[in-house]
Amino acid sequence: MPTTLPTPSPEAAQHSANLCELIRRDIAAHGGWIPFARYMELALYAPGLGYYTAGAHKFGAAGDFVTAPELSPLFGHTLARQAAEIMAASAPHLLELGAGSGKLAADMLGELERLGSLPDSYAILEVSADLRARQQALLQERLPHLLQRVHWLDALPEKFSGAIVANEVLDALPVHLVHWRVGRDSSRQSCDVRMNPDLQNHGGAIYERGVTVGANNFIWQERAIGDAALLHAAQQINVPDDYVSEICLAARGLVNSLANSLEKGALLFIDYGFGAREFYHPQRSNGTLMCHYRHHAHDDPFYLPGLQDITAHVNFTDIAECGIDAGLELLGYTSQAHFLINCGITDLMKDTSPENLRAYLPLSAQLQKLTSPAEMGELFKVIALGKGIEQILAGFSSGDMSRHL
Repeated sequence: MPTTLPTPSPEAAQHSANLCELIRRDIAAHGGWIPFARYMELALYAPGLGYYTAGAHKFGAAGDFVTAPELSPLFGHTLARQAAEIMAASAPHLLELGAGSGKLAADMLGELERLGSLPDSYAILEVSADLRARQQALLQERLPHLLQRVHWLDALPEKFSGAIVANEVLDALPVHLVHWRVGRDSSRQSCDVRMNPDLQNHGGAIYERGVTVGANNFIWQERAIGDAALLHAAQQINVPDDYVSEICLAARGLVNSLANSLEKGALLFIDYGFGAREFYHPQRSNGTLMCHYRHHAHDDPFYLPGLQDITAHVNFTDIAECGIDAGLELLGYTSQAHFLINCGITDLMKDTSPENLRAYLPLSAQLQKLTSPAEMGELFKVIALGKGIEQILAGFSSGDMSRHL
């Protein structure tokens, strides 16, 4: 355990121990080894025990990290302007994936009401019963007169037209960890390597890093890749030898599902990440996996499962290519700073007088964090994929970064 991290309460530690036991049983049921993607899925989403499905605070100062909606209402108010433009060009419906505390939904609905652009429906797809309850409570408190427009979904709608928003969703999808070993020859590896124990010990193969049980904790163990889709994806990536990184098949599945559902409109993904060339840069040889616990960032996913977030940066090239292959059009890709400025975040600052220092100074500091290259402005990106949208969306009117994909 990292010694610099806060010590959990006895109740929290017991909660983590219960999840560890569930994961151990799952590993045993799968022959003593599971892919890291399966471990991450259980650590984050195991019913009643996973990080996002249990009842601990996750967002804001009392949680483990701060998202843009928690940081400032300016984020949701600005995003609402882009959503209004998309809905005007398609249909008056808005779908949010993974709504967190509900703060973004409340901020967007409030601003859409002010703009006279309220959606006929605001749907929230939320897998966590605990977060769903918190979202309902917050919206009931802040916008009770709009609550009848909001409904919660257990699955994507079969058909949807309008705006789809996903803020920091992709980074929380389970990822496979792949190790491109020294002197590899990917042509020697086949899709049924699990049936060939000799090949599993061949040093020139591409391996998947998975999880097994050690004496006192979970430990890493690598095996030759046995999943056809994962192996094909790994073979397409050009990286130096002895290189470890992530491949997110779940993100591809999500984009495909959204493309099948979307009839007309656009989806916006806001997240931290890079285009493929930067994502698989030679200097990023240990990947991007990161954990967040009580506002401490570290790289040990086996520390207190269920009590910490586990994330990986987003490969936006993969998202764009998957969307295009599924019939979507790339409508724009830019930094969060350019997107927010293009959508008028600085105009929203004009609603507060600089002479009112008590109100203006906090907003100014929030604007800085959202747009500064040293804060969230450059690391976070926004990508738009859609169908039937003819015009250039406001958020991508300048600062296009599609060349980096």
